[in-house]
Amino acid sequence: MTVAIDSDKLMGFVFKAVDEVGATLNAALVVMGDRLGFYQSLADHGPTTPAELAERTNTDQHYTREWLNAQAAGGFVEYDASTGRYTLPPEQTVAMTDPNSPAYLPGFFQIALGTVQHTTETIEAARSGAGVGWHEHTSDVHVGCERFFRPSYNANLLPSWLPALDGVVAKLERGAKVADIGCGHGASTVLMAEAFPKSRFTGSDYHQASIETARQRAAGLGERVTFEVAAANQFSGSGYDLVTTFDALHDMGDPVGAAKHVREALAPDGTWLLVEPMAGDHVEDNLNPVGRAYYGFSTLLCTPASLSQPVGLALGTQAGPARIQDVTTAAGFSRFRTVAQTPFNLVFEVRP
Repeated sequence: MTVAIDSDKLMGFVFKAVDEVGATLNAALVVMGDRLGFYQSLADHGPTTPAELAERTNTDQHYTREWLNAQAAGGFVEYDASTGRYTLPPEQTVAMTDPNSPAYLPGFFQIALGTVQHTTETIEAARSGAGVGWHEHTSDVHVGCERFFRPSYNANLLPSWLPALDGVVAKLERGAKVADIGCGHGASTVLMAEAFPKSRFTGSDYHQASIETARQRAAGLGERVTFEVAAANQFSGSGYDLVTTFDALHDMGDPVGAAKHVREALAPDGTWLLVEPMAGDHVEDNLNPVGRAYYGFSTLLCTPASLSQPVGLALGTQAGPARIQDVTTAAGFSRFRTVAQTPFNLVFEVRP
């Protein structure tokens, strides 16, 4: 059967593909600019020539010239042909240089670049149905993940997400017992511990290297914060007033088993704060830029991570509220509600 080809549509797709290749390369260029201080230098000094950027960052002018041109072509910086200078606009300055802004993006590019470095292993895993563990990835994945999510936690956890939970802030102020499951580098654990000095916090993660970093980050907080290497269905302790899980449930091999363990570890009136990536319940709900990025991470990072663990349920990064609620219901929880959301996250309150 012969299918007529619309040549205009074909060339439109070709040029879309060209843009995609440029975007793929730009992930590496952003990490390069972040690590070499290019963005910060542009933010500090305003309109800059390649020679000036090279001098200020102690790099080679050939590289700064090509990097600036690539950034200008992609709309990350602006180029003035009359002066030969490049400027980082104020909005991009916030997004690329301010780690305290919820719009801070270098970590997003870093985790993306780290993720694609293991594409060969993921392709082989797809053939066999095996997984690729979180611990098997480059540190760019682990560091980039924290750098991407931490600004959102800083902006939302204390002023918005915790207050949205019924009675939880009052408990934390009086002195509560808290477990942070899948804590990674401990950004969320430390943030809560600093805000609520009367409470006690235990962070856990199966990744040894992440726990070592978390312990370093918590130095100075004393015995109020402890960290342990433990899978999500094996963390220690009981009688917790609050359990938190940030952007980790969908990565777990056995999320139902983890949820059951949370149910057992909670106090009778305890609360589980469950934060997951923004997603709708149907594929068509997620056919947008955020969904596209998350489906990419799901294919190359999160689903392989789940498949590398016992059970290997592979919820996927875009599981959606209904599937997350099914997990909590199967674990014995009876109350589930969405209490907040951001462009990148959904926040759930789960109770016995």
